[in-house]
Amino acid sequence: MFTGIHEVDWASLRHAHGSAEDVPGLLRGLTSADPAERGTALDELYGSLHHQGRVYDATLACVPFLLRLAAHEGVPERAGLVDLLVSIGDGDRADGRGDGDGAGAVRAGAEVFVRLTTDPDPGVRRAAAGAVVRFLDDPARALAVLRERLTAEREDGVLIGLIEALGLVVRRRPAVAGEALDLLAAQSAPPYGPAPRLAALAQLTGCAPERVPPDLVATALRLLRERSAQRARVSHAPVRPGGDSLVDRLHGAHPSDEEGARLLRTLHAALDDRLAERTALLEGQLGCPDPTDRCHAVWMAAALVRGWRGDHTATVRRVGEQLAEGEGRLRDAAASVLRTLFALAAPAADHLHALVGARPDLWVQHWRGPGPVLGAPLDALARTGDARAVPVLAEVLSLPEPPRDAGSAVLCLGRAGAPLVPTLLHALGRVPLDRPGAVERAAPLVRALGALRAAEAVPELVRLVGGRGGGPGARLTEVALEALEGIGPPAREAVPVLRAALGGDHAGAAAAALWAVERDAPAVLPVLREDLAAGDARRRTLAARRLARLGPAAGAALPALRGRAVDGHGARDGQHGRDLRNAEERAAAAGAVCSITGGTEEVARPLRELWTAHPPVRRAVAACLADLGPAAAPLRDLAATELARLRRHTARTYGYGSHDVPYDEELLRLCRVVVEGA
Repeated sequence: MFTGIHEVDWASLRHAHGSAEDVPGLLRGLTSADPAERGTALDELYGSLHHQGRVYDATLACVPFLLRLAAHEGVPERAGLVDLLVSIGDGDRADGRGDGDGAGAVRAGAEVFVRLTTDPDPGVRRAAAGAVVRFLDDPARALAVLRERLTAEREDGVLIGLIEALGLVVRRRPAVAGEALDLLAAQSAPPYGPAPRLAALAQLTGCAPERVPPDLVATALRLLRERSAQRARVSHAPVRPGGDSLVDRLHGAHPSDEEGARLLRTLHAALDDRLAERTALLEGQLGCPDPTDRCHAVWMAAALVRGWRGDHTATVRRVGEQLAEGEGRLRDAAASVLRTLFALAAPAADHLHALVGARPDLWVQHWRGPGPVLGAPLDALARTGDARAVPVLAEVLSLPEPPRDAGSAVLCLGRAGAPLVPTLLHALGRVPLDRPGAVERAAPLVRALGALRAAEAVPELVRLVGGRGGGPGARLTEVALEALEGIGPPAREAVPVLRAALGGDHAGAAAAALWAVERDAPAVLPVLREDLAAGDARRRTLAARRLARLGPAAGAALPALRGRAVDGHGARDGQHGRDLRNAEERAAAAGAVCSITGGTEEVARPLRELWTAHPPVRRAVAACLADLGPAAAPLRDLAATELARLRRHTARTYGYGSHDVPYDEELLRLCRVVVEGA
C-alpha cells in the first residue's frame, strides 16, 4: 500500500496547514489497530489535504496511496476514504488553477471504485456507487455497473446509495439519462421496499418531476410510515467504535436515524420552491406517530422557514406542539429551531410559555465558555417579543451569575422589556470588569439599556465611558457610547464626558452620541470626517453611517462620501466586486449621500450594483430608501422585485447564519415601506 511513499519529497509539498511532512504518518495511521488513531488520522487528512474543499499539491500526491488503501480490505476506514476521494475529485485547486488535476488524479483510479461496488462492507459499496458515476469514463459501463448491483444488492442502505447514483447519472451523463430514469421509475414502485422507493421518488422529483405520481406527498408519507414501522422491528446497529472524531460523527451509525433524515432532506431539496407541497409534507411528517420522524420534520421545517418566505404559521404551530413531547431529543430540537425563527416563532409562543412555566430547570444552560447561557425555550420565547418572558428573565438576571446572553434576549422584547431596566442595571453593576469574560457578560446588558432608552442608566454608562484606562472596562467604552446614542436627549448629563471622549480612541462613537444628545454639528463633523479618511475599513464604514444620521448638516463630507460610494477604498482590478467589507463601506457611503442630499440621483448606479452583487447589504440600502420616502422613487423597483421573491436574501447553499430569518424579515419590512411610500 505504501510502495513509493518515501520517494515523494513531502517536505517540498504543501497542504492547508503548511508543509506536508506529516502526511506519510497520517496515511499509515489509517491502518492502525487503534480505532481512535484511525479516526484521528482521517480527520487530519480531511482537514489538511482537503480543507474547505480545496485541493493542494500534497493532495494530488496522496491520491494514489488513498486509492490503494481504499482497495485493501484490511483498512477499516475505506468508506471514509472513498468519500474523501470523491470530494477531492470534485474540489477546487487552492492555487486557483481549476479543478481538473484533482478530478484527473481520481479518475485514473476509477477501476478501484468498480471493484468496491462488490465489497463485503456495505458502507464501502454505497460510497463506491457515486464514485463510479463521477469518475468512470464510459457512461454506459457506469450505468451497467449500477444496474447489476441493483439486481444483486439486498441492503437498503446500499440500494439507496445506488438510487442516488442513478440520479447522478441523469444529471451528469446525458447519453444514458433515459435508461437511468427508467430504472429510477422502476425502483419507485412495488415490490421494492419503502426506503428505496422513497429514495427513488426523491431522485425523480428532482430529475423528472413529470414521472412522479400526482399524489406525491401522500405516497411519500405512506412510505415514511411503512419505513418507520419496518425500522421499529429491527434493532439499530451499534455505534461503531473509534471515539468522538469528526469522521465518527459524520460517518458512524447514529441512533437518530441519519439515513431517514437524509432521505427526507433529499426529497425536500428536490421539491425546491414547490412550497405548498413541502408544507403539506411537513404537516404530515409532524403528525407521524414515530418521534424520530417528527424530529426530522422539525429540522426540515427550520430549513424551509430559513430559506423561503411565505406564511409559515401552521408549520411553526405544529413545531411548537412538539414541545409537549416527553422524549427529550424531539423537545430540544423543537426549542432549538424555534429559537432561530425569532418573531416568526410567535405561533408557538403559547407552547413555549407552557414549557418555560413547567420546567424552570430549562431556563439556564451551562456550556463551555465564560458563564451560563439562556436555555432554548426561554430564549425562544423572548425572541418572539412575548412579554410573558419578562418575569422569568427578571429571575435569571437576578441569579448570582446571570446568563451572559440575557441582555441579547431583552433586545428582542422591544418596549415590552422596559420593566427589566432596574434588573439590568443591577446585573450590570455586579459584573466584575477586571475578570475574564466581563465584556461578554456586560456588553449585552449595556446594549439592552440603550435599546430601551433607559435614562436611569445614564450615570452607569457615563462611568463606563469615563473609565477609559486599560483592561476590559476600556473595551466596553464604545458599547456604552452607542447606548448613550440610543438614549438620546435624556442623556444630557453625559455631554461633558462625551465632549472629553472626542479626543480619545472612540471619538467616532462619542461624536455620534453627542449628535444624538445635543445636535452639535461643529463639534461632531470634524471627528467623523477624520474617521472617514482612516486606514481601517470598519472605522470608515461606521463614519459613513454616522454621517448619514447628521443628514444635511454633514454636507461638508459629501465629496469624500461620493468617492467612497463609487469606488470604495483601496479597491483595485475589480476587487471590490468580490469584497463584502468593501461593499458594506460603499453602501454606507451611498446611504449617507442620500441622507444628506435627500435623493438618490448621485448614487443610483452604485446602489443598484451593490443590491445585485451583494445581497447582505440590501438591508442597509433598503433602510436608506425607506427614510427617503417619495424621493426613493428611482430605485423603488428594487424593493418591489424583492417583495416578489420567494427565496430569502440570506439563504445560502451550505449552512446558515444565526440571524438569517430576522435579517430577511427586516428587509421585507423595509421594502414594504419603500413601495408604500410612493
